[in-house]
Parts: sequence; C-alpha cells; structure tokens
Amino acid sequence: MTDHTHDRADSEPDPVPSNDSAPAPGQIPAQPVAQPTRRSRGAFIRELAIVVVVALGLSFLVKTFVIQPFSIPSASMENTLITGDRILVSKFTPQHSDLHRGDVIVFSRPPTWGETTSNPNLFKRVVKDALIGVGVLPGGPDHLVKRLIGLPGDHVVCCNAAHQITINGKAITETYLPPGTKSDSGAAAGVPPKFNIVVPAGKVWVLGDNRGFSADSRYHDQGTGGIDGTVPIADVTGQVVAIAWPINRIGALPNANSVFSDIPKPKP
Repeated sequence: MTDHTHDRADSEPDPVPSNDSAPAPGQIPAQPVAQPTRRSRGAFIRELAIVVVVALGLSFLVKTFVIQPFSIPSASMENTLITGDRILVSKFTPQHSDLHRGDVIVFSRPPTWGETTSNPNLFKRVVKDALIGVGVLPGGPDHLVKRLIGLPGDHVVCCNAAHQITINGKAITETYLPPGTKSDSGAAAGVPPKFNIVVPAGKVWVLGDNRGFSADSRYHDQGTGGIDGTVPIADVTGQVVAIAWPINRIGALPNANSVFSDIPKPKP
C-alpha cells in the first residue's frame, strides 16, 4: 500500500504570516498613527504667519497710538533715568492732553539741534528703522529725553543768588537733581549755564536732570536768546510714565509737578 500522507503535506501551501494580529481578549485594537501631510504643514505655516502679522500689527498700533518703548543711551537724566533703562512713553501727550512743567518727555531731535550719525550700512539701517517702526525695538538716537522746564510764554531765568531757576519770577527747588548738583551746574561741553528767555509760542524749554552732563536747551541756545534751544511741541512724542527694565528699576516715574505748583501764569 502506498502512503500518500507525505504527498498531501507537501502539496498544502504554507500559512502566510499576517501583521493584523487579533487583539487579546479585553484589549483595545491599536489605532494607526496619523502621519503629518504636506497640507497640514502648510496650514501650520499659514497660521504661524497670521499670528506673526497680527502681533506686529497690534505692536504697531500700540506703539503709534498708546505706548512706545525707548532706551536711555546716556547719563543726562540721572538719577531719574540711568543709562540702559528701558522706558515707556505715553503717546496721549501732547495730542490728547496738556503738557506740564516737570514732565519728563521724549521728543524728536529738532533741526536746530543738529543731525544724528546714522548707521552707514544701508541694509542694517533699513531693518532697524523698520523694527523700531513696528515697536519691536525701542526708539533710536533721533529721539531725546529731557525734563520740561518752561511752557510757551514762560519767562525762565538761570539763576538767582541761591542757584535756583526762576519761572515767571518764582524760584523753584529742583528736588529731582542728583545729590550735589545745582540748577546752574554747567551744561555739557562747558556751555555757560546762564540763560534768560521767554519761551516762544508752540515751543518748550527742556533741561537734563544731570545738569553738568546734559546737552539740552542751554547747550543748543548758541546765543539766540533761547530760540534755537527750544523744542517744538509738534516734535514731542510723549511723556515718560514708567521704567520697564531692568527688573530692579521697574516702576512708575516719580511725579515732579509739585515743584512747579506755585508758578504764576506768564505775563501777557
């Protein structure tokens, strides 16, 4: 008798292994992992671009109409502001409210105060100006910060026998000056500190708190009776309201308006 068992075993195909193994009882079948597609990556990039554009747009609006950051580059306003301070400037002044004596203001450099030295690299200058324009970087060297001393029509004189500035005949005690500094301490570059001016209409007279190291209205007077040293109100960016950096100096700027509270109105 012929044994066909071996032939039948050889003729049957081997079982094909399967990757879809059945889960054990009580187990949840594994779900396939979704792979990122070109479309999903493109959507993410578009959403990221929208977020960046919206953020820059909001920064531009805030910087243009509400608050603008600036950086302090020199010691002219010590000890109120020191080199490296990042300050916040309210744009509601003077367009929407009055300026006051004692305000610390930021303003564009008037033409009579000379020109700033710009970056000779055109690309870097354009990029920096653009970042300043949208508020990513603080304002540049074409903006200055000083304390407002005289308003339009004020008769401002430096100084009396007690080294005090007088405004419309009233002497003031400048409590914000650094220790040991007098109101008639010399201006930067040895410019004589004395002045006797009537502030023209539409202009203000400004001084640095650190009188001996400030190129302010006195420095730019150039013997014109104060005209070239004044700052047009139209060039005022706004009032400094706070220090935003460094951490140990964060806070609102002290209000010095009380120093000028008894000043009489200017004579017509």
